[in-house]
Amino acid sequence: MRIDVVTLFPEFVQGCAGIGVIGRAQERGLLQVQTWNPRDYATDNYRRVDERPFGGGPGMVMLIDPLRAALTAARTAAPAPVRIAYMSPQGTRLTQDKVVELAQRERLILLCGRYEGVDERLLQHEVDEEISIGDYVLSGGELAAAVLIDAIGRLQEGALNDVQSAQQDSFADGLLDCPHYTRPEAHELGKVPDVLTSGDHAAIRRWRRKQSLGRTWVRRPDLLTGVELKVEDKKLLLEFQEDIKK
Repeated sequence: MRIDVVTLFPEFVQGCAGIGVIGRAQERGLLQVQTWNPRDYATDNYRRVDERPFGGGPGMVMLIDPLRAALTAARTAAPAPVRIAYMSPQGTRLTQDKVVELAQRERLILLCGRYEGVDERLLQHEVDEEISIGDYVLSGGELAAAVLIDAIGRLQEGALNDVQSAQQDSFADGLLDCPHYTRPEAHELGKVPDVLTSGDHAAIRRWRRKQSLGRTWVRRPDLLTGVELKVEDKKLLLEFQEDIKK
């Protein structure tokens, strides 16, 4: 997959995309992240990319032409069909289902705004969708783009050393993940649950499912409304709730 990012801070995006799982995905040829600086497409002597807003008010608004030229360059850099997404707090909330959808594409262009945002006319004519990573405001879209790149990149086949890592993530099946433990088995902060060291794989799977259901019920009960629970799941959740009461 190829992801192009239009940003005033290409070094930041490339830095984030060059480490950890995403860095290895690029090294393995599973993902390519390319950046485009709209300042390189500004035509005046000052390489201006922003201007005061019509109607007055604080801040600056990013200009159409430098952004449009950068988007055009990114769009024509590779032949595959591409979708353009603007990282914006006004966009559709990012979910794991959306990440899975985007991860299946060959190409994606992410537009990162700054200041008070981007001229609305550019968004209406050049952008396919707006995506938000949460109900808060950042100084620019770069952090949000880095989050999206990480979420998408780790789903590329071969990016993770164990494919089950992604399959068992929180939200992969609509629920939060279960608790995890490692060595030592006994510690001053507590002991690992006995079932995890029992060697009984069926009991371990049951415990993990029960904890996943229970943790979702405690921390994100809203997620349960979107999940169709099987009879066994309902039984496990009821057991968890009874354990809490005890």
